[in-house]
Amino acid sequence: MHTLFIADLHLDAGRPQITRLFEDFLASEEALSADAVYILGDLVEAWVGDDDDAELPARIAAATQALRDAGVPVYFMVGNRDFLLGEEFARRAGLTLLEDGTVHELYGRPTLLMHGDVLCTDDVAYQAVRKQVRTPEWKAQILSMPLAARRAFAAKAREDSKAHTGSTMETIMDVNAGAVAEAMAHAGVTRLIHGHTHRPAVHSIEVGGQAAERIVLGDWYEHGSVLRVTPEGVELRGLVPG
Repeated sequence: MHTLFIADLHLDAGRPQITRLFEDFLASEEALSADAVYILGDLVEAWVGDDDDAELPARIAAATQALRDAGVPVYFMVGNRDFLLGEEFARRAGLTLLEDGTVHELYGRPTLLMHGDVLCTDDVAYQAVRKQVRTPEWKAQILSMPLAARRAFAAKAREDSKAHTGSTMETIMDVNAGAVAEAMAHAGVTRLIHGHTHRPAVHSIEVGGQAAERIVLGDWYEHGSVLRVTPEGVELRGLVPG
């Protein structure tokens, strides 16, 4: 018995080896024998809409649908890079969409699942932008643009980010400990799994006087990162492209 978690793959046509690693992972015996596979956001570097007819979305859908057809539920939670992903693509890809902050019971233990960006409350500028772009009005305005214009918009955003950080990888502020404790206390859990910060680790913390743990998933910029949850515990490990 095991359940698998991944996040922050940032799949992009410019890094085909990581797309292949993702496809190989979903086709592996470990994934095919899992009780479920969870993708906690930022599956791609940029999502321009469910109508994107590029090769990458089609490959993603084929890989996730194949796993779903094999009888393994595939859960997906949007992140800050793919929050425009909607029900149309989810149906095509065999994904079950999850709200950020969902609690699922894993082998008898309620676990809070988040992408993780809302926990970075010290990054005031980011939180202001996040609030703006998540409104139905902003999303509708972007999705009403022609596909070519959306692609150009996403490409410029990536270039601006690269120019600002000097890297293709984001420099991301870490979570706020108080925000973590508040979210876990509100959910009534002692385990949190999230991504976003690109700082993979298993943290032992205390919430409301109880021992708890915060598990951070790693990114897939240069190699993979997978969390395996079993009735006995958790294992966070890397995957190397072939």
